[in-house]
Amino acid sequence: MRALETEVVDAVWAAVKPLLPAPDRSHPLGCHRRRIPDRVCFEAMLIRLVTGCSWVDAERLIGGMVSDTTLRARRDEWEAAGVFDTLVDEALCAYDKIVGLDLTETAVDGSQHKAPMGGEGTGPNPTDRGKSGWKWSLLTDRTGIPIAWATDGANRHDTVLFDATLAPAVQRGLLTDIETLHLDRGYDSSAVRTTCQGLGLADVLCARQRREGSQPGRKRATRQRPLGMRWPVERTNSWLSNFGQLRRSTDRKIAHRLAQLALAITLLITAKLIDWRDRWAV
Repeated sequence: MRALETEVVDAVWAAVKPLLPAPDRSHPLGCHRRRIPDRVCFEAMLIRLVTGCSWVDAERLIGGMVSDTTLRARRDEWEAAGVFDTLVDEALCAYDKIVGLDLTETAVDGSQHKAPMGGEGTGPNPTDRGKSGWKWSLLTDRTGIPIAWATDGANRHDTVLFDATLAPAVQRGLLTDIETLHLDRGYDSSAVRTTCQGLGLADVLCARQRREGSQPGRKRATRQRPLGMRWPVERTNSWLSNFGQLRRSTDRKIAHRLAQLALAITLLITAKLIDWRDRWAV
């Protein structure tokens, strides 16, 4: 996986390092243990994200240079400082500045995955025999770059997550630039149409819509609409599903899953930027 390529890891670390909070040196006797380097903890977090292993196994795979307890504590420390949220925002801004987000065709779609440990933001997965699971919902641009997302339990319908998915795009000031929004059949509801109208999204295409004038109680004639530009968001969901900790999350808190998702999206965007840089290479 490209997330573990040296060039990608180095590029993301260069962005992470300035965001890290200063270590706590408040011990009255000044006798702290020697602090494990942040770079070692960062690489262990990447290993866990990519492979989906436990913190104990991440400790072993990193060569025992850091304990699983320290890894969890460092992750919580970085989450409290907003490192992961700031990191993904910087990645999106860099991509928009260097390559440019194409908001002429956007799409929203959700993806359900396992969460065997349960916890916050999980629920019975209707596609997995009611086992504990979670879901993310993405809004992507024409090329599949995620520009907004939200998470919830696997039992939550896509339409319930629709407002929360668009909210980050509103905060980032990207919603006004969207020309066409592509949705699948599950979003064909009055609630979604009302939300789109309220946000000024006039051109919204669903994969399948009921024909106007159909009467309740009769077999409703339907017309199939083309897939359009929904494939980029489906491809991005597939890319994110390659991360083991997203595909089978063992985190029990919503904040932890959001941090994992933000880091995975940052890695995807970084790989895209590296490809863009190398596009003239012979």
